[in-house]
Amino acid sequence: MSESVQRVFLITGASSGFGRAFAQAALAAGHVVIGTVRSEAAKATFEQLHAERAHGLVLDVTDFDRIDAAVAEATVVTGPVDVLINNAGYGHEGTLEESSLDELLRQFNVNVFGAVAMTKAVLPSMRVRRTGHIINMTSMAGLVTFPGIAYYSGSKFALEGISESLAQEVRGFGIKVTAIAPGSFRTDWAGRSMVRSERSIADYDAVFGPVRRARQAKDGRQAGDPAKAAKVLLDLVDHPDPPVHLVLGSDALSLVRQKFSSMRSVVDAWEGVSRSTDFS
Repeated sequence: MSESVQRVFLITGASSGFGRAFAQAALAAGHVVIGTVRSEAAKATFEQLHAERAHGLVLDVTDFDRIDAAVAEATVVTGPVDVLINNAGYGHEGTLEESSLDELLRQFNVNVFGAVAMTKAVLPSMRVRRTGHIINMTSMAGLVTFPGIAYYSGSKFALEGISESLAQEVRGFGIKVTAIAPGSFRTDWAGRSMVRSERSIADYDAVFGPVRRARQAKDGRQAGDPAKAAKVLLDLVDHPDPPVHLVLGSDALSLVRQKFSSMRSVVDAWEGVSRSTDFS
């Protein structure tokens, strides 16, 4: 790879899942990667991916007061960030009534506020240099939802909206923004990374019980391949006009299309009521 096309990637949550797959693909393509991890041991493991171009950064994305300094420290070694991938996050499963407000706050701190804080840390340099790409990993659950993931869906819907608004704000600076919404992929999302609220209300058994059992049974057998998603991501970074929203996976594609079709039908059916609220 020539020096002119080598990029510096900053990938949060780089220890496993999509984050690890993205880091491996970027390194294999000749890029420099800063990967955030949660411990010194994980940092050492990450840096074994490449002796010179893999740089581990011990950082919790909810440690908002430390993020700016940590990013500044890392980029002294690597140079400024060209591509930020906000990948750190986790899934929360539980009906709204059975889930505590503390669980909601934690979900948004990691999935939303952490991503925004990381974005704010790299934006000044990107804006001055008039270049950069911010990629926010959302979910098909940020476009469609299911019983028992209200908190998770809320966080991903929020990140989709933030991404779309940010894209409009920074387009004139040559900065690209893409929200990637994967479907079911073979990561740890539904396994050890999932936080599950305790069941306590029998009334929800019929609507939520089958959803929880199906998700657990499917874990490890999802159709989505993280390595193929990583290839898509590298192609996306090279694309002159990448989309603001990108759905990955055949399951996500089908469900999102159904949602948009259903939503259009409802909007059309209630058009008269919508228009009736204007001043005459």
